[in-house]
Amino acid sequence: MRHDPAPRPTVDRGRYPDTVTPWEQEDWRSAVLDWVGDALAARGLRTTGRPWVRLRPWSVLVRVAVAGHGAVWFKANPPASGFEGALTAALARWVPGRVLAPLAVDTDRRWLLLPDGGELFRDVLEREPVEPRAWEDLLGQYAALQHTVTRHTAKIGRLGVPGARTAELPDVFESLLGGNQALRPEDRARLVRLRPRVADWSAELAALGVADSLDHADLHEGQLFHRAPDRFTFFDWGDAVVSHPFCSLRVPARKAADRYGLGVLPRLRDAYLEPWTGNGRSAAELRRAVSLAWRLSALGRARAWGRLFPAAAAATPLTGQSAVSLLELLEEPPL
Repeated sequence: MRHDPAPRPTVDRGRYPDTVTPWEQEDWRSAVLDWVGDALAARGLRTTGRPWVRLRPWSVLVRVAVAGHGAVWFKANPPASGFEGALTAALARWVPGRVLAPLAVDTDRRWLLLPDGGELFRDVLEREPVEPRAWEDLLGQYAALQHTVTRHTAKIGRLGVPGARTAELPDVFESLLGGNQALRPEDRARLVRLRPRVADWSAELAALGVADSLDHADLHEGQLFHRAPDRFTFFDWGDAVVSHPFCSLRVPARKAADRYGLGVLPRLRDAYLEPWTGNGRSAAELRRAVSLAWRLSALGRARAWGRLFPAAAAATPLTGQSAVSLLELLEEPPL
């Protein structure tokens, strides 16, 4: 159904003023707004006001106001992240209440429509003092989500989520090392010398027996809603990968350490590990797994920087960001 033209949107291009996304195509913009309008009309709702658009090399995000009901959020992914809609819908079935349930998904066009999730944890942190216990809660809840969906790991892979399984991490490392042209010669040489250790770390981590699961890969304070004092909702799965679940800990733990100091890390680690206890694994083994996964998580982050719109990938120098992530393999884990 064709809808009346929406008011001219406000567009935010951030640090990427020259990035090229499908939003530049008038027919694509019209199709998006029609699709959103149809999805809302099916629920007895209608759009109002001026859309707000955020354009990045890795996504198109549109906030659409809904008469009498706040707002909804449209997201378009590049091909390499095109699984996000299907994954989000599946997670809403498997762990209801832990993620936003989509209002509509178009897997062919890689489109996703979500309800407003409330206040971001980032906004709460900017507004008021927050004790480390809140970070313990969010990590425990996120780990419980991962633990629950482990039984669906094969299905997650079939949805198109890329694999970086623990036993395959040396191959991921080789691919990244060979394909990144932004590495300085001296940095490449340091990474080449790391090859045997990457293989050893991966083998040791696999031997500790924690099954591969879903790794969000970018779980920072802007990727989760703080819907109640002790309740968090997780979203934005475009960087997700099937890998060792403990690889997820690095990003949120570093964010918390930036705020509270390194002394907060042991309690955050232990809160994260609570759902994984048992099954014959000792606390020492789980903590060793955290240390190994902390370092190896750099591989998932390095690879995620390649998930860009094709036209944006040709013009955006994000291979440098991938190189920075790859070099984090050289850092000693703080845990």
